[in-house]
Amino acid sequence: MNWSAFKNQLVQHPDLHLQFQFGENQFVHPSFHITEIKQTAVTSVDCGGKMNAWTEIILQLWEPAQKETPRSMKVSKALQIIEQVEKSLPLNPNVTVKIEFGNDTFDTRQMHPQDFQFTEEEIIVNLIADKTQCKAINRGETCGTPKQKIKLAEVPAGCCTPESGCC
Repeated sequence: MNWSAFKNQLVQHPDLHLQFQFGENQFVHPSFHITEIKQTAVTSVDCGGKMNAWTEIILQLWEPAQKETPRSMKVSKALQIIEQVEKSLPLNPNVTVKIEFGNDTFDTRQMHPQDFQFTEEEIIVNLIADKTQCKAINRGETCGTPKQKIKLAEVPAGCCTPESGCC
């Protein structure tokens, strides 16, 4: 999901409470804070030797040790935080958004917003794992370093003769 689609869902429901579900019946505690919104440029070289570059927006959530409230923030408050960020950092509406979260029982990781569920009082953002991939295989190429090709002229004499025992 890109930033524009994510933000548009929030804009349409400012009076609902915002909640994040990171597993079946596992929710970020309602006292969470949005601590940071990052727009990061990623540059990498994959196992096939190809350079890749993309940008991501990462919305970071934090659960304070002292649980402050039994009710999550309203979407309007989240939108105020986003507005504050966008005053200093113009966020690209077309890039992928990820939610970064972890607590004492759930290792910190980045997850994708999969979809939104709505109740009378809440908008629930369902998160799914950010899976790894092999870009080289996805392109139909070889994963890892290509095997070195040997020119026949470089093969030692007598290496592949019927009596050499190589086959």
